[in-house]
Amino acid sequence: MIRRELAIFLVVGSLTVLVDFLSYRGMVRFGLIDVDIAKGISFILGTAFAYFANRLWTFGRTNHASGTAWRFIALYACTLAANVAVNAAILHVASTFAVQLAFLVATGISASLNFIGMKWFVFRARSITELQ
Repeated sequence: MIRRELAIFLVVGSLTVLVDFLSYRGMVRFGLIDVDIAKGISFILGTAFAYFANRLWTFGRTNHASGTAWRFIALYACTLAANVAVNAAILHVASTFAVQLAFLVATGISASLNFIGMKWFVFRARSITELQ
């Protein structure tokens, strides 16, 4: 089960980046809004896509469970902080020539934390007593 979820999570993550990128590029290309605002909106669109795709497809939660959206937001805020911190730490230790390495390691760690957090915190299976 966890292998299937992990595989779908990786597909959803890739699609999330695509949603972010395409919406950002579309807004910028057509001059709809300022570049910085476009990036913020595209990130939010990608995050919303990630929430619903992971809830419905990766973890199979078709019914809305109370608190999942807030747990998802809290998880994403924490993993964003972890991503930035790991990136900065690697750049500090390995110097600026390692930008790509720092990005990849930081992304890998935050993606791993996102999966773990979604599996056991955001979209966790609820016990029978919680359902009553």
